[in-house]
Amino acid sequence: MPVRNLTEAVARLWQWIAAHARWSVLALGAVGALAYPPLGLWPIGLLALALFLQLLRRAESWKQAALLGWLFGWAHLTIANNWIATAFTYQAEMPPVLGWFAVPLLCIYLAVYPAVAALAAHLAARNSRTLAYAGMFAGTWIVSEWLRSWVFTGYPWPPLGLMLLGDFDSPGIALLLPWLGTYALSGLVILIVGLAIWLVERKTRIGQAVLAIVLVGLMNLPLGSLDKAEGYVPFALIQPLIPQEEREDPSKFEEQFIRTAQLTMPGNEEARLVLWPEAAIPDYLEDGYPRRYYLARTAAADPAFARQRIGAVIGAESVLLAGLVHLDMGQRNGRLAAVSARNAVSAIDGEGTIFANYAKAHLVPYGEYLPMRPILEPLGLSRLVAGSIDYDPGPGPQTIDLARFGKAGIQICYEIVFSGQVVDRANRPDYIFNPSNDGWFGSWGPPQHLAQARLRAIEEGLPVLRSTTTGISAVVDANGVVRAHIDRNLADRIDGMIPPARAPTLFARLGNWLPLGWALLLIAASVVAMRRRCV
Repeated sequence: MPVRNLTEAVARLWQWIAAHARWSVLALGAVGALAYPPLGLWPIGLLALALFLQLLRRAESWKQAALLGWLFGWAHLTIANNWIATAFTYQAEMPPVLGWFAVPLLCIYLAVYPAVAALAAHLAARNSRTLAYAGMFAGTWIVSEWLRSWVFTGYPWPPLGLMLLGDFDSPGIALLLPWLGTYALSGLVILIVGLAIWLVERKTRIGQAVLAIVLVGLMNLPLGSLDKAEGYVPFALIQPLIPQEEREDPSKFEEQFIRTAQLTMPGNEEARLVLWPEAAIPDYLEDGYPRRYYLARTAAADPAFARQRIGAVIGAESVLLAGLVHLDMGQRNGRLAAVSARNAVSAIDGEGTIFANYAKAHLVPYGEYLPMRPILEPLGLSRLVAGSIDYDPGPGPQTIDLARFGKAGIQICYEIVFSGQVVDRANRPDYIFNPSNDGWFGSWGPPQHLAQARLRAIEEGLPVLRSTTTGISAVVDANGVVRAHIDRNLADRIDGMIPPARAPTLFARLGNWLPLGWALLLIAASVVAMRRRCV
């Protein structure tokens, strides 16, 4: 096709997009979500974001800017979070089809944050030039994404910067995380598309080519060969393959334990750190519960026996970190009963002694507790996880000293997605253990979950070890490189040495003050550029 005709075709397409801005921005938001795992189509994501930015710049009023931001965010987050709908197929209290309504309904709220970012950028930088507007929008987006991570307990899945993470052997442009933080990396995405638009407007073909080459090069820059050093902690990481449909079936509990034990026992005469996933232990291991609770989990009805056989499985010289449930007892209907629970990780030695515990702090709304239970329960709503009692949150990031096995930071399941909230900064660990049950996350959830664990490894400078029930389990070094992994729907184990930690990164020292600082710098630079009308 002649260049002139191609140019005319692109111009006409843009005219149509601009004339149908509301529908176009919905499509762009949905297409932009294809940049995340498992598809990883980041060039398409950047293109969609660039077109969205152009539409936003042309908004005629603050109402239109806010609406465009909301529509983009709603479509974008609905597609990216489609895995949530799959969770509804693994419970019997509500119709599974409700999941396909729950996701877009949730995103009605989540889209408020992109709308706020778009509104703020319009009010502060309307009628400004390309780079000034992009800088302002990048700054407001950083702040809005940070707000989304903690307001109403927070839900930051997924951050826009996730599209800049490379394949398993490369951190991609996310290698800048130690100096940016995740939310500032999201701002960098907007700056990149703003720079691309500016180069197209100036018809700088060489500049466009250089930008494309740099992006492709950085996204595929291998770092696996740059750090071959090994740590000093031997480990055995287990993925037992416990499908979600059998996880709460008492008739399967003993079979699940045997499956996990058989994968664990080879090599148990050696000293090693054994890692089991979230909810890996079906038994109640704490003493003091009414007998009926133990009978519901095992035939032995003896927590001491359950602990001792775990010690025998891991070996006398080993230590186990494993997910299980702890109960809090109280009076209900005149008898001793469980009044709440804790999603926990326990450290167990080779004698079967529990010597440390961690309780999950970031609980999943509607998964581990039902918000506004007195109102919602009479309406027929319930938790997605089986059980009539809610889980209580733990105190937050903690470091467990495992002596010769180093200091372990624990983050259970989706706790790992909260940037700046995964490490006890007063007692920095040597590595992060992230046990999870991804069996109810569909096909999109597990790769996105692993990708966000990789972001934490890079920005904190700490290796992350993920043991999951059904996959994807992985060993991630402090560069964000996946050194070993077990694919979904496999029963397997990974043996090795825990990769070494890096020195504390700038982000590890400052936390989310760092991306907020970048946001203020971008906003200030944009204001200066607008006054001078230089970019």
